[in-house]
Amino acid sequence: MTRIKRSTVFVLLAVLLLAGVAVFFFTRGKPDAKPSDSAKAAAEARPTLTVTVAAPQSSELDVTLAANGNVAAWQEAIVGSESNGLRLAEVRVNVGDVVKRGQVLATFSPETIQADVAQARASVAEARATAADAAGNAARARTLAQTGALSQQQINQYQTAEQTARARVQAAEAALAAQQVRGRNTQVLAPDDGVISGRAATVGSVVAAGTELFRLIRQGRLEWRAEVTSSELGRIAIGMPATIISASGAEVTGKVRSIAPTVDPQTRNALVYVDIPNVLANTGVKAGMFARGEFRLGRSAASTVPQAAIVPRDGFNHLMLLQQDNRVVQQKVETGRRVGERVEIKTRLPEGARVVVQGAGFLNDGDLVRVVNAPAANPPAAASAPAPAPAASSAGAPK
Repeated sequence: MTRIKRSTVFVLLAVLLLAGVAVFFFTRGKPDAKPSDSAKAAAEARPTLTVTVAAPQSSELDVTLAANGNVAAWQEAIVGSESNGLRLAEVRVNVGDVVKRGQVLATFSPETIQADVAQARASVAEARATAADAAGNAARARTLAQTGALSQQQINQYQTAEQTARARVQAAEAALAAQQVRGRNTQVLAPDDGVISGRAATVGSVVAAGTELFRLIRQGRLEWRAEVTSSELGRIAIGMPATIISASGAEVTGKVRSIAPTVDPQTRNALVYVDIPNVLANTGVKAGMFARGEFRLGRSAASTVPQAAIVPRDGFNHLMLLQQDNRVVQQKVETGRRVGERVEIKTRLPEGARVVVQGAGFLNDGDLVRVVNAPAANPPAAASAPAPAPAASSAGAPK
């Protein structure tokens, strides 16, 4: 019985040994058939994202010079009263009204002036009557001078009285003219075309001569007083166009009118005066505002890419460059001017470079991508079209 058990054990050991040898040789002949290796290879060959690419374009962009400054009236006229002690009877304009040269802005009560004019006319009539009497006496005295009835002294007195009476007539006429001028000053007239920017006139108030009643922006013109450093001043010329952007975001276009002949010794900045015509049309720009702007110095060639291709990371801007094997390489770039949806790239890119546009922000250096053509511009109604097929959308999901 013991011999039978031993022989059975030996047989089982032999069978197990033969099975182990068979498995060894079978697995040695097919080492690449491991499920884990095949899955890893398949994962490595799968694209990370479906993207669109574009080549940099050469464009002509404006060369600009940025500056800041205040907006002010080109010239602000102060309209005051020329008469003294008159009562304001009517105010015909208000702040913001457009007025023409010679238009009546306000009127004073004329009763006092009319009385003074009547009194001056009476004085003229009295002076003329006195002058006529003196002239008659002088004429008779000259006639009697040949007869010797009057002495030469008496004759001289009559002639002097005649000249004095004439002078009094002229003085009375001058006083009448002054009162008539006061009568015309009962109407406050606009000195020029423009826009009323301030009003101090109040109906019923009695004002003194020279009191300010209105402020007028002459010809409705504003100006931007831009501060430019002395090193950049030589790049600006009279007549150069400029774009002014107010705090509200409103943009207006002006033109350089003049450049200050001196530079501030403290700030080393000079003022450049830019005309902003038609204050009423440029409702977003008001006198007293602080505004920024740009002087358009000219145009120059530049290499641009779509703004969506710029990837900001770690405080720098990057582009994802597509390689021949459909992998991307991250390159740090320096950006410049922006025009619409395109950005200037100052860094030199490789010849024939293609940059990732759609999906660039989801990629890392070395990622494998699938490239598709950029979708054509669709009308607004097509923006709500159904999503692409599930296979394409799953391929475009980030890793």
